Amino acid sequence: MRQGGNRQTEKLLMERSVPGRVGTVLPDLDVPAQPLPGGALLRGELPLPEVSEPEVVQYFTGLSQLNFSIDTHFYPLGSCTMKYNPKINDEISFLPGFAGIHPMQPAEHSQGALELLHRLQGFLSEITGLPAVSLATLAGAHGELAGMLMIRAHHLANGGTGRTKVAIPDSAHGTNPASAAMAGFQVVELASDKEGNVDLEALREVAGPDLAGVMITLPSTLGLFDTNIVEVCRIVHEAGGLVYGDGANMNALLGRVKLGELGFDVAHLNLHKTFSTPHGGGGPGAGPVCATRQLAPYLSAPIVTQRGDAFELSTPEKSIGKLSGFHGNFGVLVRAYTYIRTLGGAGIKSISGNAVLNANYMMNALRGVYHLPYDRTCMHEAVFSADWQKERGSSGLEIAKRLLDYGFHAPTMYFPLIVHEALMIEPTESETKETIDSFVQALIDIDREVTENTELVNSAPHTTPVARLDEAKAARQPDLRWQPEAAD
Repeated sequence: MRQGGNRQTEKLLMERSVPGRVGTVLPDLDVPAQPLPGGALLRGELPLPEVSEPEVVQYFTGLSQLNFSIDTHFYPLGSCTMKYNPKINDEISFLPGFAGIHPMQPAEHSQGALELLHRLQGFLSEITGLPAVSLATLAGAHGELAGMLMIRAHHLANGGTGRTKVAIPDSAHGTNPASAAMAGFQVVELASDKEGNVDLEALREVAGPDLAGVMITLPSTLGLFDTNIVEVCRIVHEAGGLVYGDGANMNALLGRVKLGELGFDVAHLNLHKTFSTPHGGGGPGAGPVCATRQLAPYLSAPIVTQRGDAFELSTPEKSIGKLSGFHGNFGVLVRAYTYIRTLGGAGIKSISGNAVLNANYMMNALRGVYHLPYDRTCMHEAVFSADWQKERGSSGLEIAKRLLDYGFHAPTMYFPLIVHEALMIEPTESETKETIDSFVQALIDIDREVTENTELVNSAPHTTPVARLDEAKAARQPDLRWQPEAAD
């Protein structure tokens, strides 16, 4: 199962253990010794490796070098915006005044931190065109739930008890229907038209007195700007509903399009994607919610307000309440603030320009090699189909695994669900033309291999530290316990 990789990681610590070898010397106790718990809670034998400090360092450093990350490889994971995160963001977030602050400190002792949050609220308001902002929600899906609870609270406060349905396009992120359902709504699926836009006739059919709103991802998960979006917002508003914007793909719009000006009433932003915080491995995240003045009273608490020269935490008049501990994920908010201040207005606009340019360059380079179900100008990402390759014996999954041998992370697989054998690829704005050219060439080479040596593709990967796994067992029956290798 183990192939390639650093030889130091081949020999596990237990195999390198020598009785009596010491890797560290513990200092004398500077607190009173405590009695051990009862014998029933203690193990008589606990075989731990006896190794030197260099061996421990070499072992864990070797393991870290097997990790795939944006700092080591190209990571074109569609819909996730796995872009480079400038190190200045980390440096600023590590400053003692930020890293050492405690959320229970009184406001008068936290004015610098509160001023940063207040300024960030202003920046996000300017970027989205929505005047009110709460930074409290901790992720995109968390922001979705907050937004849907705000829409629900607004309708209930205005006698709209019959507004029970939320319409969501069939290309939406899977969290959208989950968030709407958790907020107590009935989810209605909206079909996409042949261009990948929301089908306006399907929307008109559901735009009645029971419609609470729609949830729209812009650009969509197809990587497309919905050319019907202004009409979508008009239809929903005329029916008395509200428009929620899934801002996960704002990397394509920064500095060019404001959601509020298109007609969105409330939206979340994924700071850990668009505004540059490393988010591989499940976190950390932040999903601030931006809203119109109409919905501002319902924002989740707290928000930062200014009174004279002082900053304070406050709760909106009709707030849906607190959805997270304290004031949000502060470290991520500091990084986002640093990112915006470093780039400035022109830099923010260049993000979307380069992201869209890179995606369209890649899409056109692969046109004719991989099928494009929606063959039109894309935004920050392009969605291909591996149907042509599957006809010759290799599915999208096999192609993704083979990419690992070329040193590239696989794109997002089989999503959105309305694209068969989907390969969703997002190069982001931070990759160079040379890197994209290498990635494009790898996909072209793999397409050739599908014809010339199908088994090579279908048995990939061949050069990774761990060979091909059974996906179902790896997810449901992970083997997390070390065992010595059997003798030859």
